[in-house]
Amino acid sequence: MQALAGKVCVITGGAGSLGLAAARLFVDEGARVVLVDLSLAALEEASRDLPAVQVMLVAADVSSAQDTERYVQLAVERFGAIDVLFSNAGNFGTVAPIADYPLDIFDAVQAVHVRGALLAAKCAVPHMRDGGSIVITSSVAATRGDAGVYAYITAKHAQVGLMRCLAKELAPRRIRVNTVHPGPIDNGFQLAVEQGLGEAIGADGTEFFNGLIPLGRHGRPEEIARSVLYLASDQSSFVTGTTLMVDGGMSC
Repeated sequence: MQALAGKVCVITGGAGSLGLAAARLFVDEGARVVLVDLSLAALEEASRDLPAVQVMLVAADVSSAQDTERYVQLAVERFGAIDVLFSNAGNFGTVAPIADYPLDIFDAVQAVHVRGALLAAKCAVPHMRDGGSIVITSSVAATRGDAGVYAYITAKHAQVGLMRCLAKELAPRRIRVNTVHPGPIDNGFQLAVEQGLGEAIGADGTEFFNGLIPLGRHGRPEEIARSVLYLASDQSSFVTGTTLMVDGGMSC
C-alpha cells in the first residue's frame, strides 16, 4: 500500500536536491505534490521526470507573506486540503568573525529558514486536514556551534524552537510537527559550503566533514528523503515534537 496515497503535499525548496528527492518519493507513494521554489525555470528543469498530473510548480519567495499565501491558496485550489507541509527551503549565508559578520546576510538567512518556516505553517495550517504532518528541514548544525557560522547555525536552532511550539499547539488536531536533521549531503549546496570552509581552513572541506562523520561519508538526498517520508506518513503516527537525526552519527 502506498504510504501517501491520495494525500496533498507542499514542498518548499522544491528545486533543490532534497526537495526534489522527496517529491519523487512522495509521488511514487501516491501523493499529489506542490513544489515551491524561488525560480520557476529551476523548478521546471528539476521536475522534468515528474508526472504533471500529480505535480504543480509555483515560484515564490518563502520569506514573503504575500507569496506564501499565494502558493498555499494555489495548492488548495488545485488539489484540495493539505496533508503534508515539508518546509525545506534554505540558504547558507557566509562564515566570518562576529565583528565582521554582515547583518544583511544574517537577516537574509533568518528570513528564509525561520520566517519562511513560520509563514508556511501560519498560512498552511488553516487549510490542513486533521491528522496531517509538518516536517521542517533543520540540520546537524542545530546541535552544535561553530565559530563564524552565525547565520546558519542560529537559524537551524531557531527552527527547532518553532517546531516544538507548533507541535504543542497542533496536537489537539493530531497534526504532527517534527524536524529532520541531515548531516552533510552530497549536493551542490553542501559543496558550496565546503569550498568556503576549505578556503578558511586551508584544507579540503569535504574530507574535513567526512572525518567528522562516523559512517565516513556524506548522505545522499534519497536517504534523507526516506526519513522525511517516515515523518510525513502515518508510519510516524505517534511521533511529534521530535528531532530526527539523519547525519551518519555526526551528532554522537
